Amino acid sequence: MKITFLGGGNMASALIGGMLERGFALGDIQVVELGDAARAALESRFGVRAVAAFDATALACDVLVLAVKPQQMKAALAPIAGQLAGQLVISIAAGLRLADLGRWLGAPGAPYTRLVRCMPNTPALIGAGVTGLYADPSVDVAGRAAAERILAAVGSTVWADAEAQMDAVTAISGSGPAYVFHFIEALEAAGRSLGFDEARARQLAIDTVLGAARLAACSDDSPALLRQKVTSKGGTTEAALASLAASGWHDELVVAVNAAEDRGRELGAQLGRD
Repeated sequence: MKITFLGGGNMASALIGGMLERGFALGDIQVVELGDAARAALESRFGVRAVAAFDATALACDVLVLAVKPQQMKAALAPIAGQLAGQLVISIAAGLRLADLGRWLGAPGAPYTRLVRCMPNTPALIGAGVTGLYADPSVDVAGRAAAERILAAVGSTVWADAEAQMDAVTAISGSGPAYVFHFIEALEAAGRSLGFDEARARQLAIDTVLGAARLAACSDDSPALLRQKVTSKGGTTEAALASLAASGWHDELVVAVNAAEDRGRELGAQLGRD
């Protein structure tokens, strides 16, 4: 499976590194990257073929991974519009809809459809991400499997049933690390307020979140049941959770995630304008 990346930023680098670790052949991966420094860095770090513009070799791939910033995508695709010959195209550009990508990639009046849209999150940079995927109905089982194999190089994968759900994926897992970081900030601040220095407060906060997430991931119990098991009647955890409930934090988080989804839909419409 020959794979060409359009764009060589951090997420592309993470994917390439993860793919090589998982047995993808070095000679099957190449990158089209305009920036001289980024191109040189990719060649030095991974040994992949990296070029400044599409040539016959770069275009003769089985899979084209679009790793360009959304605002730059239309211009980046212009040189190859109408030139694809059935390649699977995987977009990891946040917010861009398949209809817009297909219009930019296809010939006039004939949009390209063999497309998969993906939303990895930032923990993918250390191989611990989760990626939401949605495939155009024209993508066959083999195409979906190829997309999943590539994105699984940086973490777990979840398929969406409809493209509209990709805005929800962005709101939950795409933006989700920021929610978790914010919680860690608050827990660390609480630790400092109770007398710990910054280093120990941060360790307590981070390791608590890390351990709880690992336990939730490997347990057959639901998060709700795990929470109940930690919460003794009349104990310290119950007092803390009662305070959180009184503040309405649970419902506010749900509202916040919905606000992120709404903004995702707005950005998708803006990014797709010609």
